[in-house]
Amino acid sequence: MRFLSTEIAGVVVIEPERFSDERGWFARTWATEELAEHGLETRVVQCSASFSPRRGTLRGLHFQLPPFAEVKIVRCTRGAIFDVAVDLRPDSATFRRWVGVELTPTNGRALYIPRGFGHGLLTLLDETEVSYQISAPYSPAHGRGVRFDDSAFGIAWPGEVARISPRDRDYPDLDAAAVEPLRGL
Repeated sequence: MRFLSTEIAGVVVIEPERFSDERGWFARTWATEELAEHGLETRVVQCSASFSPRRGTLRGLHFQLPPFAEVKIVRCTRGAIFDVAVDLRPDSATFRRWVGVELTPTNGRALYIPRGFGHGLLTLLDETEVSYQISAPYSPAHGRGVRFDDSAFGIAWPGEVARISPRDRDYPDLDAAAVEPLRGL
């Protein structure tokens, strides 16, 4: 696997090294020792998947407060997404900055999203499926979100948001969100 740094420390693009022959290709998508060598979380307590039948579906921006703050590794297994990580740590030098990466089955990339980051995605194709590896169990009492279109971030979503849940649509702007507990992550 190759680990590609982004402009925000801790957010990493993970690219598989594919080995091809007449049968197709093979690639490792998880290697505990390699992740640890790069200083990345190796604990996975939950794997989840999402499916969106239509392009233009937005999910996020989600995060969890401590002690359930989570690391996510996100991979698109069918279709295509624009995956976003937003730094919500008030004491971070990159507070409010975001990284966006296109994830597809063809490019095989995954996005590593550290604790203290909001996560969201926009589907770019119909029939899109996403796989998540998560370091902490989901805790509804600790689940939070911020608005996907908050001007504090200025995320350049690469398409129209045609579908969004009422919960995601109604999340507060960053100024009204309770991100103070993310300080020090």
